Amino acid sequence: MVRRVWIISTAVVFAIVSLTVVAPLTAESHFANTIYRAFAVVCHQLPERSYFIAGHKFAVCSRCTGVYAGFAFMLLLYPLLRPLRATDWPPPVWLVLAAVPMGIDFSVTFLGIWENTHTSRLLTGLLLGGVSVLYVMPGVAELTTRNTRQTRPTFTLASPEHMASAPSDYSAPDRRI
Repeated sequence: MVRRVWIISTAVVFAIVSLTVVAPLTAESHFANTIYRAFAVVCHQLPERSYFIAGHKFAVCSRCTGVYAGFAFMLLLYPLLRPLRATDWPPPVWLVLAAVPMGIDFSVTFLGIWENTHTSRLLTGLLLGGVSVLYVMPGVAELTTRNTRQTRPTFTLASPEHMASAPSDYSAPDRRI
């Protein structure tokens, strides 16, 4: 089951990543406009911070391109690194350390120290996106390996006897809400 979920997840993630490149290749179409609008929810899409192909910008900026691509490629390689059924996470400090280069890259530009580049944005995004798979996949494995029959709450109706014995405050109008 976990293997099937990994295969489906990998296919879906690669399809999403491919849309970032499909949008500029199908520019001027309704489909491309839909893709750009969908990604606009999570990315600023500034042209000066985006890669271009065929004269049109990607659906996301270079940093988001790195995050998505890093996540996709690490997801593809994940079974080579860890068992798919593993549910333990690496220490959280590794996720924080993966975010530090991106924070530095952002901060040096924000503070006017120097201007970051498409490459620095892409590389820091690749790092954070790739490392995040190590935290997402154990959760996915845990969700898919649970025995749903034991954890599924059961719904039962109250018996008429139980309902008849339920306390009522109709006899005390002063206590009604």
